[in-house]
Amino acid sequence: MVYRTQFPGQVSRRTLGNTARERGHALWHIKSPGLWPTASAARPGTASNSGEKLYCIPGCGRWITPAPATANIMASRLPLQNGYVLKGYTVGEVLGGGGFSLVYLASNELERHKFVIKEYCPQDLVTRNPDGSLEPNTPLSQMPFRNGLEKFRFEAQRMSTVRHPNVISVAEYFEANQTLYMVMPHEEGRDLRWFINKLAGDLDWDFMQQVFPPIGDGLWRMHQQGVVHLDVKPANVLLRTSGQPLLLDFGAAQTIDNDDRFGSFQTLTHGFAPPEQYLDGDLGPWTDIYGLAATIYNCITGTSPPPALKRREGAALEKLTVSRAGAYPYTLLKAVEDALSLDQSLRPKDMHAFLSLAFGASSHQSGNT
Repeated sequence: MVYRTQFPGQVSRRTLGNTARERGHALWHIKSPGLWPTASAARPGTASNSGEKLYCIPGCGRWITPAPATANIMASRLPLQNGYVLKGYTVGEVLGGGGFSLVYLASNELERHKFVIKEYCPQDLVTRNPDGSLEPNTPLSQMPFRNGLEKFRFEAQRMSTVRHPNVISVAEYFEANQTLYMVMPHEEGRDLRWFINKLAGDLDWDFMQQVFPPIGDGLWRMHQQGVVHLDVKPANVLLRTSGQPLLLDFGAAQTIDNDDRFGSFQTLTHGFAPPEQYLDGDLGPWTDIYGLAATIYNCITGTSPPPALKRREGAALEKLTVSRAGAYPYTLLKAVEDALSLDQSLRPKDMHAFLSLAFGASSHQSGNT
């Protein structure tokens, strides 16, 4: 994985450098076994996972590959025990995690609802004590652990401010066990990887209209609040059992005007990240526009776009306006091609502009309240 259009008014472009956030996997439980691929299964160009997950540790100067798969997480003995009670929530199975977080299914007996709890747990930096608390495993781990904790707190604070029917919300966040937890509602459904894997080539115009205008409108709302997602891809778009789409996972999110440098980890997704994310360029809504267009491209073709740096070296995109002419409206195909421009100045100016070009002027009205 590797991964901004001017905000209206007050927000200016800014280079974010090492402030890109740790993300983790799609957080929502998929009931059917085998339909939730782990990070280690992700490879560039695959229909379902669309891109290899990479991490960058500040100062190392290079990208390293994936976080542990769920089986390896369990073997590490880091997860909280099944049945552990955490501020009124009973922790259940481990749903997954990235290199810096663990994700649990949990229940709350008072509310009789299921929740997803995300725990800050950088697996290479900590050990789990018998009482459930975490502590850095060496003196050298203390500073990166604290830096990452502040980044995780930033993520929780940002997620708690965004309110949109098609963007995941945070019910609460709290400190415990010398770390931080985020609590989110559990949502039933399947993410877009499943649909791409099963139905690539058969995801028609009606499907596109059902999924992408609401997700784009949610991203526009985030942008209006000064937040960019920076990890838009099929794994982070859930189709709920109601058919309504939901944008997941703010693990990479940033504010446009954020000057803080926590010195934490970066994550990127091949195929869904434009060149400015690889190269510490200017990040903003234009970055999310690229990610959303790449996700639509993946739905149409069954494959992710080539990584942006490979494209800079000559790797070609499929020319959708030629190869898919007749299957989808020309306006959608042309908007996706333009939004996948390596030059951010050639992409649509904001998310609503992209939605209008791709889906029509009324496509972004439902969530804009």
